[in-house]
Amino acid sequence: MTTIKTVAVLGATGNLGPALVQALHDANFTVTAITRANSSNPTPSTFPSDVTVKSVDYTSPEALRAAFTGQDAVVSAVATPALGIQIAAIDAAVAAGVKRFIPSEYGVDTRQAVGTTVGNILAKKIEVVEYLQEVVKKGTAPGFSWTGLSTGLFLDWGFDFNGLGVIDLKEKKATIIDSGNEKFYTSTLSHIGRSVAGILLHPDETANKYLATASHNFSQNELLAVVEELTGTKFAVIHEKSEDLTRVGLEKLAAGEPIAFIYFLRTWNGTDGIGHGLTEEESDNALVGVPYEDTKAEVQRWLERAGAGVSTVNKRESYE
Repeated sequence: MTTIKTVAVLGATGNLGPALVQALHDANFTVTAITRANSSNPTPSTFPSDVTVKSVDYTSPEALRAAFTGQDAVVSAVATPALGIQIAAIDAAVAAGVKRFIPSEYGVDTRQAVGTTVGNILAKKIEVVEYLQEVVKKGTAPGFSWTGLSTGLFLDWGFDFNGLGVIDLKEKKATIIDSGNEKFYTSTLSHIGRSVAGILLHPDETANKYLATASHNFSQNELLAVVEELTGTKFAVIHEKSEDLTRVGLEKLAAGEPIAFIYFLRTWNGTDGIGHGLTEEESDNALVGVPYEDTKAEVQRWLERAGAGVSTVNKRESYE
């Protein structure tokens, strides 16, 4: 029986890192936050006082091994530009005797993306999972295992960034791809943190598996309906065709523009018939002990953060 007590979070100061640190700490793991030496991201003052913080040169295998020594698990939250360092991090984790490595997957389920344009863009993520599978298959690292985790779009971050590419609160308009009825799954940052903690609380059940969890599963039209209900405002609707977005995305990809990925991500979730939703029954939420959450409540929190004026009646009803 595997026991995980100490956990290092690699990339602890990025968009997701602080939520992982907090959730692992809340689950009573001993947490070490590993930050990149000379990082432009300051160490969050919100880290619990008993979280150890280490500044490490990510390009040094020796420094990574030293940082991982004494850790039962390493959870990677490195951003897209740094995905390539994970191969060296895996080798360092194996050398340090780490029992579990969770790569920086989260978002799109890369198992579904293999052979697609999205998969080509996320090739580094796919390579890392394949490398982990190979390490375990070789049998040269006894006691070592991995878990991949897809969680869909980062919901609260995506809301604050651009309304998930669907809702424009300032202009009171919604941009809907195709019919708008295709469901897609999303997760709050805190949900992702709890899912990772759940994986490590159930190490034997989750070993060498690729899991998918979510806190919400809805369509563009369902999201729009909730926003309109809570704001008491009718939004103007703009319809876009998925094939047009794909064409523009390919043009931008050919031109080397990073924003191309946003176009493909939108069609990945919104194209009619694409089938990238995830119901609670289909998910691995039960396995890691994390339930789905109330979409209306999460949208309300976003509207309040944005100062969008949740209507008095709906605000009262949402708490009843």
